Amino acid sequence: MKVLVIDGQGGRMGSAVVEQLKSAFPGLELTAIGTNSIATAAMLKAGADHGATGENPVLYNCPDADIIIGPIGIIIANALLGEVTPNMAVAVSGSKAKKILIPISKCNCHVVGTQSMNLSECVAMVVEQVRSYIYDSD
Repeated sequence: MKVLVIDGQGGRMGSAVVEQLKSAFPGLELTAIGTNSIATAAMLKAGADHGATGENPVLYNCPDADIIIGPIGIIIANALLGEVTPNMAVAVSGSKAKKILIPISKCNCHVVGTQSMNLSECVAMVVEQVRSYIYDSD
């Protein structure tokens, strides 16, 4: 199973996701893709198995990913203060992978109907969603 965690800025959200997924599923191979090197380094430090930075790794890895996890901005061109290029947003949104998007409102995008939660509550929900994808695919 190919699982991508994509994050930008300082990688705080992505590193929390990586840390919790590695704790819940120690054998799960995770690839961290940062929109910048700081985000990539943070996710690798949190336990990601592989890491890469920038647009090309997103374009290369999304087509055959099984699960893509990240802030909602990874499907919005120019989100994360411009770190998400239009090509990156297209690659993520066009991937056949199951997408687990965390509704962080820093992207000037609010999803109506979502409740306000802190990061650790969002990450706990990510782990449960990954669990359902892993065990429902068997």
